Amino acid sequence: MSRRIITGILAATLATVGLAACSSGDSKDELVVGASPVPHAEILNYVAKELAPKEGLKLTVKEFTDYVQPNVALDAGDIDANFFQHKPYLDDFSAKKGVKLTPVTAVHIEPLGAYSKKVKSLKDLPDGAEVAIPSDNTNGGRALKLLAANGLIEVKPDASTDKDITSNPKKLKFKALEAAQLPRALDDVSLAVINGNYAIEAKLTPAKDALALESGKDNPYANLLVAKAGKENDPKIQKLAKLLNSPEVRKFIEDKYKGSVIAAF
Repeated sequence: MSRRIITGILAATLATVGLAACSSGDSKDELVVGASPVPHAEILNYVAKELAPKEGLKLTVKEFTDYVQPNVALDAGDIDANFFQHKPYLDDFSAKKGVKLTPVTAVHIEPLGAYSKKVKSLKDLPDGAEVAIPSDNTNGGRALKLLAANGLIEVKPDASTDKDITSNPKKLKFKALEAAQLPRALDDVSLAVINGNYAIEAKLTPAKDALALESGKDNPYANLLVAKAGKENDPKIQKLAKLLNSPEVRKFIEDKYKGSVIAAF
């Protein structure tokens, strides 16, 4: 056998070994997902540890503590997907910022709740009491509708701010705050309407501590796995979507949050 042939065989063999090594090292699909710490990152970390490895998915969770940066990062391509928001917020954000993001699947509902350190019941709210609500239009309107459903005020069907209140018999005073600040406002206001994730982070138990709580039935505020438009059918993202809608995740949500977070699938 000539030296040239032997050299050719050796080169081919080394190339095959190299390809195999690369294939072995890159066997897992990698996905970086931005999320609010509670409960979104907790759910994702459960998936990353218990479910994703069996599906060949390497899941990295990047935590954000506000409702703006996860969408900015996704639009910029710094992360592959995010998990923190419901569709009304996504639609409002997309329209205002001109980003093109799209829902992939609904995962859970965090019932919005009304909390107080000063009264034990909504009927005990004094006239002129100060009420804190989220400052973004979608969650602000959602908070007003919760108070209306419990008889404190009346609002327009498309309410988004306190200017949309049509009847306020107790002359309540409304203070709009960034959603993450609402738990800290409980010491200063008579009532605060707080998003479920921030309530849980503040060691509140929505199912027990809220004076009023949204119903999960037909709730339009299911939290979504979101991707950049055009990337929603990426096999890695679809694989994660399937895991987030699995029986194992449903049981994790039920066992860990005990009604304070409700599966939406």
